[in-house]
Amino acid sequence: MARGCLQGVKFLMFAFNLLFWENKCLLLTFFVLLLLVFLLEATITILFFAYTDKIDRYAQRDLKKGLHLYGTPGNVGLTNAWSIIQTDFRCCGVSNYTDWFEVYNATRVPDSCCLEFSDSCGLHAPGTWWKAPCYETVKMWLQENLLAVGIFGLCTALVQILGLTFAMTMYCQVVKADTYCA
Repeated sequence: MARGCLQGVKFLMFAFNLLFWENKCLLLTFFVLLLLVFLLEATITILFFAYTDKIDRYAQRDLKKGLHLYGTPGNVGLTNAWSIIQTDFRCCGVSNYTDWFEVYNATRVPDSCCLEFSDSCGLHAPGTWWKAPCYETVKMWLQENLLAVGIFGLCTALVQILGLTFAMTMYCQVVKADTYCA
């Protein structure tokens, strides 16, 4: 597998050289666009950590609004996402299972909230439903896996910084070659 990855990297470097070598405009455009993407990602990350509490409140409010779209025509993806989250994380609703009462205007939940899945099990008593809130459960899972998310983010940033470095190095070499050849 590592050998295949190295061959892929070699191919990408070859393609990069074909596209950008001796074309100052393309090299500089690539550098500027990649720099803008990198700065945008860094800004979003900083703002995310600065406004975590506000983001929490907005996310919970919007997720509760989104519950009303559950099971409606044209929202199959949202319906499937809620079903998968509630089944995999063993939770129900955003804050708790009573969030679904507003959606259905009745004391019931989707079948994905049931401890033991069966047709129409969401109509049974609350003792047969997951009690954990999905928002907090998923948030805890993300916090537990923060190391993996952080490593992924740092690796992405490293690849972008390497791309910036190589693009600017190639640009400087092309400018230097033009100066000596002219």
